[in-house]
Amino acid sequence: MDARLPARPPRPRARAPVRLPFAASTATRRAGWWCPRDPRVDPSGRGACAFASPGRCPRLAVAHLNRSPASNLGLHPRRPLLPRLPAAGTRTRVTGDESCDGRPLVECTGDRSVEEQPEHAGVEGKALKMSSTVPKSSNIFWHDCPVGKTDRQKLLKQKGCVVWITGLSGSGKSTLACTLGRELHTRGKLAYVLDGDNLRHGLNKDLGFKAEDRAENIRRVGEVAKLFADAGLVCIASLISPYRRDRESCRALLSDSSFIEVFLNMSLELCEARDPKGLYKLARAGKIKGFTGIDDPYEAPLNCEIEIKEVDGVCPPPAEMAGQVVTYLEEKGFLHE
Repeated sequence: MDARLPARPPRPRARAPVRLPFAASTATRRAGWWCPRDPRVDPSGRGACAFASPGRCPRLAVAHLNRSPASNLGLHPRRPLLPRLPAAGTRTRVTGDESCDGRPLVECTGDRSVEEQPEHAGVEGKALKMSSTVPKSSNIFWHDCPVGKTDRQKLLKQKGCVVWITGLSGSGKSTLACTLGRELHTRGKLAYVLDGDNLRHGLNKDLGFKAEDRAENIRRVGEVAKLFADAGLVCIASLISPYRRDRESCRALLSDSSFIEVFLNMSLELCEARDPKGLYKLARAGKIKGFTGIDDPYEAPLNCEIEIKEVDGVCPPPAEMAGQVVTYLEEKGFLHE
């Protein structure tokens, strides 16, 4: 019996691979996004691309720029996610930092809602307008260190304090501050000068001379001065600080009477006659607006620790003024352990 196996059915011809627009070929990726009508894909040339750059299709190029694989495949694009709003009662503020994708970070602070943010608030300094009004966050905690202010004062053999020199422009504040710093250095005491103009070159370079900017300027300097005093240094702050309320706020930052207010009580006529920076002349000519003593008020201290007055219409010598401050510091025990 001739038993034969049935003939095997013919093997189906392999289908030619379909070249998709987003083919993984390295050469294809280097060349661009290919159109199925490209002559290099269709050798017959019947579907040749009529564009100036054969081998590139504007439609696919746009889809590639959109970086949407769903669009490239002809699928419906995924519906964009709506921004998540904070929960009820949550407050935010824009910080000066940026995330990895360049967007400003938002910090929960408990001060104002998103709706209350001004439209122009951004990273470029508009958000800092809130810095003096934003209350302390509720999710931060003070961390105590084993080495405290008393330990640092024993090491330096002095007591930290803030000598706050205030007065009109041209009254000699910077001169007194530098002279006082030199005198303390000669005595082996560690001091540091915070000059108002110098700070506006860095820490406060984003602030102007409007009332709110002046208040923020003094607030920042007061906080920095507090840190210097806590470190055990004699911090000498030299600023016009025209508003009494701002100076009192700085005084409230320090305890145990370590805030020494020095008022250089020089007349406007004397300061304008000296005019070492030429600012009074510009203010009188209307080229400077909001200049203290001309078109902006100066509120003299009511209960300052040290008041230095002019003598016969002349400002006292810097060494004499510095000696008066050093004497006060010695009497109050700031220059001793």
